[in-house]
Amino acid sequence: MTLALLKKLCSFLVLTWIAVSLAACGNFLPGDNKSNQPLSGSLQSALRSIGSTPGDPMVVRIFKEDKTLEVWKRTNTGAFKMLKSYEICAFSGDFGPKIKEGDRQSPEGFYNITPGLLNPKSSYYLSFNTGFPNKFDRSWGRTGSELMVHGDCSSRGCYAMTDEGIAEIYALARETFKGGNPTFQLQIFPFHMTAAKLAKENTSTNLAFWKNIKEGYDLFELNKTPAAWDVCERKYVFNVNSAAPLDAVGACPVIAKDQTLLAKQAADEAAFASQVEGIQKDEARAAADAAQKVADDAAAKARGEAINSTVNNVFGGIGGLFGKHEDVAPVMSGKPAPMPMPPLNRT
Repeated sequence: MTLALLKKLCSFLVLTWIAVSLAACGNFLPGDNKSNQPLSGSLQSALRSIGSTPGDPMVVRIFKEDKTLEVWKRTNTGAFKMLKSYEICAFSGDFGPKIKEGDRQSPEGFYNITPGLLNPKSSYYLSFNTGFPNKFDRSWGRTGSELMVHGDCSSRGCYAMTDEGIAEIYALARETFKGGNPTFQLQIFPFHMTAAKLAKENTSTNLAFWKNIKEGYDLFELNKTPAAWDVCERKYVFNVNSAAPLDAVGACPVIAKDQTLLAKQAADEAAFASQVEGIQKDEARAAADAAQKVADDAAAKARGEAINSTVNNVFGGIGGLFGKHEDVAPVMSGKPAPMPMPPLNRT
């Protein structure tokens, strides 16, 4: 090996060692920079402004109707505050939970996201798995796989974000896990769970399910902390004081509910009933108006036909008084016309 070649090899090894060392210092892995992008200065500033840190617990809430994903962080008061809201590029399906593999429906409900559900090698830039089907979904025999929150703005049952958006959400999740939190809660709703919104969907087959997950929504709205969830009798239950996980299809234990929650639920149920009554009255009025319009149109048509018939009869009769005039077509025989007779001489 020549001296010049040896020098080039040494230079290459030194540069490689420096590059690897710098990558390690910056917590970046060669070829895997997407999953290790640091929090931006603006995000760090936003965290400080609400009294939170990157390692504090977080909650993610998704609302289909608004096409928004919210990231909430625990603050130094113990309550959670919304850090940032992201627009969802696309989700597939409509309001309602996912039922089976291939229905192209995006899930709804409560999910616990663990570090193992993060996917730094996603073909959709970055992603994390929702954890569908969870304990509730399995109790109903629901099926589906690889239901993600990911980048690339394209969805087949997933929640698709922009690449920039998922990069920030992924980084926040990564830092939350680094802070020692084993999970963060993902809450997915069709819309904000108000009495008015539910009343508009009062005939939906999903109404009972939505009223069930509304309890978890209400607890977060009231306390600004995520309620622990479990499943029994194939329904979600929240903040159950139980040392062991519940049987998803077994009987539920006696659950003591907060009086503030009970008062809110009672008020919301009364508002829901009133809203539904109003909607039904409006629908009945609209149906009656539509039926009346049909009847009025039919009556107007009948009157018009009667008037036309009378006019035709009257003018037809008058025409008969003066005789009928018929157009007589000349007869073409092909023979020469006869010579006219001379005039008669009457003198």
